Amino acid sequence: MAKTRISISLEEHQAERIRRHAERAGLDVSAYLVHAATRQMAETDAIEDRFAGVDAVIAAAVAEAARIPGEATAPVGELTEQEQRDVDSALDLVFGPDRAGARPGEAA
Repeated sequence: MAKTRISISLEEHQAERIRRHAERAGLDVSAYLVHAATRQMAETDAIEDRFAGVDAVIAAAVAEAARIPGEATAPVGELTEQEQRDVDSALDLVFGPDRAGARPGEAA
């Protein structure tokens, strides 16, 4: 099989680091880069295969959501007194009446 040459450009410090790693691996720079790229492609392919079903579900949900007509929402105004009391009551349940994260007499 005929080989194809690919030219890349990189910073000198990157090239030197690649040379050192290739040497430690007992490979020339070309073989080292081909090995690294091939390993990365296999990993990417495996991840894409693993999540293909999830990606399809997400794509279908996005497409379905795009078909749902939007509703105009009225701008939110000030809360009524009753709405404010309801909010305060809900916050009391979560944070306690003193809003410090615990009800009085309980450990924080």
